[in-house]
Amino acid sequence: MRRRKFILFLGGVLAAWPLAAHPEQNAVKRVGILAPFNKNDPESQVNLAAFRQRLVELGWVEGRNVAIDYRFASGNTELIRVAATELVANSPDVIFVASNVSIMALQKVTTAIPIVFTGVSDPVGSGFVASLAKPSGNITGFQGYEPAIGGKWLEVLHEIAPAPASDRGSPQPERKCQRGFSGCS
Repeated sequence: MRRRKFILFLGGVLAAWPLAAHPEQNAVKRVGILAPFNKNDPESQVNLAAFRQRLVELGWVEGRNVAIDYRFASGNTELIRVAATELVANSPDVIFVASNVSIMALQKVTTAIPIVFTGVSDPVGSGFVASLAKPSGNITGFQGYEPAIGGKWLEVLHEIAPAPASDRGSPQPERKCQRGFSGCS
């Protein structure tokens, strides 16, 4: 009799183990988006629609198993700081950003919530991540170009449309996000 009870107990433990190991398996995940642009910007709305569509393709449906908390800042640095603080106070599972200013604001208010970036200029040079391959900390993401190629862009631009030096925008190598442009003529 003891043996049967033990086997039933062990079977019950083994059956419940996955539930105990993943208690939030069916919980709604919370995603924060800190957008530095205007809420009504058409291009940005297209990007957000693509983001939501991809989430659906991956099985994440807004209102069913994921809640998205949007914050728009209309290019205003102070609004970005306020929005960053609000997002962190809501304790999302992850925050997505698309600007250097947004990451800087979030760095000041959280080191625990994962932050995923895109469209950020020189995240390594700006000090957001140690490297793109091994970012460390709570910030990770990707960028669409290598900052060091900036100088080459200026060279090609000069070949295509030569202009007097006074008409060209001058690189500002003291700004971390523009170091790739330094040394260009």
